Amino acid sequence: MIIQAEEIANRQAEWTADWHKVNEDPTDCADVWEFILGNHRRNFDLWHEEDKARRDDMGFEYVYNAKRAIDSYNQQRNDFIEKIDKFLIQALKPDFENAPVNSETPGMIIDRLSIMALKVFHMAEQTERSDVDAGHIEKCRKKLETLQVQRGDLTQILAEFLTEIQAGKRAFKVYFQFKMYNDASLNPQLYAKQ
Repeated sequence: MIIQAEEIANRQAEWTADWHKVNEDPTDCADVWEFILGNHRRNFDLWHEEDKARRDDMGFEYVYNAKRAIDSYNQQRNDFIEKIDKFLIQALKPDFENAPVNSETPGMIIDRLSIMALKVFHMAEQTERSDVDAGHIEKCRKKLETLQVQRGDLTQILAEFLTEIQAGKRAFKVYFQFKMYNDASLNPQLYAKQ
């Protein structure tokens, strides 16, 4: 198998923890790992810009800049999903003729795993806060347990999907997102101003 679901989930968790300490990307990623890293990095940056965008004490320009960054990271995130899927189509050669086509691609599942890694990390942080009461800690601990189960289930689903693709039992196609709101020729608000 070209990639293992468990390894993807583990690397996403490691990258998340590392980036919160030292904000540098690893340099040893090649092939599909470069795209998985790129997707996870965009989700990481997107997560933190989303936090900024919810501030109501920093003024219009701060929130505006966060929203613009969110748009950019979101587009890049989707671009990396497509790159993951293109790579996997070439590597795994799904049997489009005989196998049922899955509506969700491996790249989409990897993207969801990425977001789950961020949720688990940040919920775990909430369980370690010293500035909140015990009720907050307990509520977050329960949520963390649920998130860990969900992440484990999603990792297993990806593992089974990749195995089925390789065995010719399931296929997938690259579904291009064609985000219209970022395209000046497709967004009426953008082309109307020209």
